Amino acid sequence: MLQHEPVIHTARLELHHISAPDLITLFEERDDSPAISGRGFTNPLRVLIDFQGPLAWRVPQVKADPACNKWFVRWIVLKDKQEIIGSTSFHGAPDSDGMVEIGLGIESEYQNQGFAKEALLGMWRWALTFPEVQTFRYTVSPDNAASIAVINYFGFAYKGQQMDEIDGAENIYEMRAVDFITKWGSN
Repeated sequence: MLQHEPVIHTARLELHHISAPDLITLFEERDDSPAISGRGFTNPLRVLIDFQGPLAWRVPQVKADPACNKWFVRWIVLKDKQEIIGSTSFHGAPDSDGMVEIGLGIESEYQNQGFAKEALLGMWRWALTFPEVQTFRYTVSPDNAASIAVINYFGFAYKGQQMDEIDGAENIYEMRAVDFITKWGSN
């Protein structure tokens, strides 16, 4: 298994995987230096240091099964500045029905510039390289108009609501992988 999964490239972004040991260090020590050392980009906005977002859920999963880490956290790096502007992660490997759920965060000064759409498209196309992936899921607070606009842009179907024990009410959106390929392509 690779320490880092290959970088996912989009027009303006690079999505850099964080290895299991680096993910654990980032969470437990709030130290990003091992994760970015020698990789050619910087983290001036302290992404995943000050606000650790998904790490509280992903690190226990990685400790239990390091092989699942390939589905987890990637830095969203702006190519022209070589700076981290956010992060994205699937919530886990595909479930028994082939469903994968994703989340992401873009730092405020980089929001509303299409970076979320670009990062999601890159991640979903990468996930399509695994034949077990059958459905994409995205959950979001009903009050998060910006994220709802992003998922509506991609044409995901609203499937209802769920109650998350931490985040409260969430809208559920899904799209089958075959429909995604038809609409957005696979590469």
